[in-house]
Amino acid sequence: MREFPRISRLPPYVFNIVNERKMQARRRGEDIIDFGLGNPDMPTPPHIVEKLCEAAHKPQNHRYSLSKGIYKLRLAITDWYKRKYQVELDPDTEAIATIGSKEGISHLALAITGPGDSVLAPSPTYPIHTYAFILSNCDVVNVALSKDVDFFTALLEAFKRNWPRPKALIINFPHNPTTAVVDIDFFVKIVEFAKEHNLIVIHDLAYADLVFDGYQAPSFLQVPGAKDVGVEFFTLSKSYNMPGWRVGFTCGNAELIHALARLKSYHDYGMFQPIQIAAIAALNGPRDCVEEIRNTYQSRRNALCEGLNRIGWQVTPPKATMFVWAEIPDQYKQMGSLEFSMLLLEKSKVAVSPGIGFGDGGDRYVRFSLVENEHRIRQAVRGIRELF
Repeated sequence: MREFPRISRLPPYVFNIVNERKMQARRRGEDIIDFGLGNPDMPTPPHIVEKLCEAAHKPQNHRYSLSKGIYKLRLAITDWYKRKYQVELDPDTEAIATIGSKEGISHLALAITGPGDSVLAPSPTYPIHTYAFILSNCDVVNVALSKDVDFFTALLEAFKRNWPRPKALIINFPHNPTTAVVDIDFFVKIVEFAKEHNLIVIHDLAYADLVFDGYQAPSFLQVPGAKDVGVEFFTLSKSYNMPGWRVGFTCGNAELIHALARLKSYHDYGMFQPIQIAAIAALNGPRDCVEEIRNTYQSRRNALCEGLNRIGWQVTPPKATMFVWAEIPDQYKQMGSLEFSMLLLEKSKVAVSPGIGFGDGGDRYVRFSLVENEHRIRQAVRGIRELF
């Protein structure tokens, strides 16, 4: 077998093991309730779809686009920030459209890091937050993110014990998979620390709108001076039910935006222009669809958490995201998250994501994605109750 250096740095994809077992069960005719992939199941709001169709009928929109996004989309992005967070951004130098946030994070990692660099990242965390930098051939320093550890304190300790000093920090609040949330004071400390140590900050704000019980997720860019040290990513996948459309963006530090734009200009021609035009309609359009989506996730969260607590699986309802991060019950904890996920699949016909897939710090947990309706959620709880 030939060796491919970047591929050799990647471990086996744990989620594929569960997915393969799930598909085998479905081929046998079993009804599997799937909470695994964070893949929104609700339709994209009609006014966005209609704008896509309208734009797709115009031949001038069929040509190559711009890798950084058309100007009107970048203007819609900066207007969205101004309305939502009172943050002023230049659409020419401080905003760029990306083909989903995953692509943007991956290409930014490739643009700004390389061999000899190191990056701080939470553990557990969404895999691309780690592997984007591993694929750019730099080292990742894990920072524990758990209910038992103060993340900022752990961050300071990780930074001080590594030499050469880490070049960048990637964070994601509200957090996938742990659902941890922060307030604006946390970002104030991050900006101060980054300025003191010349640290680049990359913040993934994917779940900005999926917030519950009165919690409001702050933007990193709301902090004065944040643009001096970093950028923030957002995606329309969750807030607007547009996962397959692959629309995202990043805003902030002009030097980092320029680096990403320069690299992307060699890699892609941007999104299909009608998708960009539909994204403008989403960002500039009514917010009632976003509120409806948020309410649906909150109802699903309530149904799952209340059901699990009722059968003896103690979980804390998250304040944000589309996930429930559930600590494995004591009687099954020694199995680890992968084996426990297999047990749920086999005995309860419920698919979840094993926490180990998000890093070593996740092995005592499994992640439920709230992508099944409330009837199916109640069915899943009954199946888990029979296992217990």
